[in-house]
Amino acid sequence: MRQPRPPRGSLRGAPHLRLRVGFVVIAMVLSVFGARLVQLQGVDPNSYAAMAAAEGVDQVVLPATRGDIVDRNGKPLAGSIDGLMIVADPSMTADRAPELARFLYRRLDIDYVDTLNKLREQGSRFEYIARRVPATQATEVVDAAEKLGFEGLDTRRDPVRDYPAGDVAANLVGFMGTDEPLAGLERTFDHQLAGRDGSARYEVGGGHRIPLGESTVTEPVDGQDLRTTIDLDLQWYAQRVLGQTVENARGDSGFAVVMDSRTGELLAVADYPTFDANDPTASPKADLGSRAMQDVYEPGSVEKVLTVSSLIDLGLVTPRTKIVVPSQLRREDRPINDWFTHGTLHLTLAGVIAQSSNIGTVLAADKFQQGQLYDYLRDFGLGERTGIGVRGETQGLLPDASAWTHQMQDRIAFGQSLSVNGVQMAAAVNTIANGGVRVSPSLIKGTATTDDGAVVGTDTATKRRVISARAARDTMRMMERVVDPDVGVAPGAAIAGYRVAGKTGTAQRVGEECGCYDGSFTVSFAGFAPADDPRFTVYVVVQNPRNGGGGGSVGGPAFAKIMSYALQRYAVPPTGTSPSRLPVEW
Repeated sequence: MRQPRPPRGSLRGAPHLRLRVGFVVIAMVLSVFGARLVQLQGVDPNSYAAMAAAEGVDQVVLPATRGDIVDRNGKPLAGSIDGLMIVADPSMTADRAPELARFLYRRLDIDYVDTLNKLREQGSRFEYIARRVPATQATEVVDAAEKLGFEGLDTRRDPVRDYPAGDVAANLVGFMGTDEPLAGLERTFDHQLAGRDGSARYEVGGGHRIPLGESTVTEPVDGQDLRTTIDLDLQWYAQRVLGQTVENARGDSGFAVVMDSRTGELLAVADYPTFDANDPTASPKADLGSRAMQDVYEPGSVEKVLTVSSLIDLGLVTPRTKIVVPSQLRREDRPINDWFTHGTLHLTLAGVIAQSSNIGTVLAADKFQQGQLYDYLRDFGLGERTGIGVRGETQGLLPDASAWTHQMQDRIAFGQSLSVNGVQMAAAVNTIANGGVRVSPSLIKGTATTDDGAVVGTDTATKRRVISARAARDTMRMMERVVDPDVGVAPGAAIAGYRVAGKTGTAQRVGEECGCYDGSFTVSFAGFAPADDPRFTVYVVVQNPRNGGGGGSVGGPAFAKIMSYALQRYAVPPTGTSPSRLPVEW
């Protein structure tokens, strides 16, 4: 039996109806997309692109690792250790910004108001909260914040500057601020040490990085190391001896310089008081530099060896030249006295140096023609910076030759009316140790370029002959008599088994307030050993000792300790020859 047919159009038309409805819906959706596309690309494309970028792109700094500063043997004086920066997403921290700012202020000791503003920064998704935080501390702070319910804090790699030697060579190395170097070699050679930071830019969503989103990374370029000529162990020892010396003398300050006599390399430049480079704010500002380079002072009687060596070089005197030394010397309207009371003395030039006679030196200096002493002192390096790479180095003061009077030459001949810095004077005395050839001092091994564009270092060291080898040898033999216990004024500078050449210095100081000699003194001792084959030159200076001591009693023993350590450390044997026995009287 045949089944009846369904009514026409009842079922056969249903699929066509659904298909038509579907096309209508698709057309409506496409029209919405099209309208939105027209809005984005035609009506206001720039504003929408900026909104997308602000909401969806994160850019962070990738810090370069700062180069190390090391001693001559590669031991670190300054280096970088693992650290982190703490950063914030203000879109997540703004609601509880006051509470979070107080928390961070207490835990990190950072400025509350500045931190609060960063946590509330409108339109920002990334703000630096604290830089160069030790990794352990940064992690603990962020973890503690999360436990208290704070959101939006994170960490990024950010190396921390560390000074493992503490106060050792801090006067030279300097220190870093939060974002820039503030002193010393850190500042002078910042371009070499700093390197170049990189950056990373990537898409984020919901406060998180999109795994397959667009990203651009510029890798950081790490800084280069800086190798110095300093011997860390010798520097440490020199600082300790210097500190004890200044304290025992009840002085204001002091410094000690140790130089390789042959190369001019500075093995130690010690200052006291000094500071810990890891905590420079704990020390007075006056202690944050290098007094050996930045202070100017009158060198006193140490300068006499420059005067007499120049006279010998000119052929005007010999160590045996006979000089009648009166109890006082009247020069125009001013008297010249010696440091000790005496009647008329009959001294040789060697005796003048051994007894450190101002009067005898002035009488010998009368043999100079106009301008000769000035020319020699310039050749010895006085009146000009050493240029070793220490920021703020003073050049001292050597009056122009045209300004010299007879009285001025008298005073300059025994070390007054001119000023020097410590390394400058050490290099001048070292000229005698080096056979009459001045070698420029160096603090940097190889070469390095300062941020001012100056190329410095051992590879750029220069040499020039100042006096003859004979004049240097004769001066050395006279300087040996200074430490002779029978005739010299500094037996405390002698070193058992070694020949030592040296010279004391005691000079009046100019007071800052009055601009005149104020009754205080600079005392010093400079010398080298072994005297007949010099290996090291050591110069010790103490400012304003209050124990009544002079260059021989204050500086001499400190010199002997530092020199003895250097000779032993570098295994320098005694020469085994007999010391000078030049006559000191006639």
